[in-house]
Amino acid sequence: MFAALQQRAAAAGIPLRNPPPEPTTCCGRGCNGCVWEGFLAAAEYWRQEALLVLEG
Repeated sequence: MFAALQQRAAAAGIPLRNPPPEPTTCCGRGCNGCVWEGFLAAAEYWRQEALLVLEG
């Protein structure tokens, strides 16, 4: 998803901010409030923002 939107933006000459980095601290125990939950929320926010910029 990140690469596709970044390529689309680059082709249109539109700068996007960097997407969120993937977490590196997951323990794999399915914690409540897992770092992946935060990452997925940040990734969705980035995707929505990128689409607004590209469609704007």
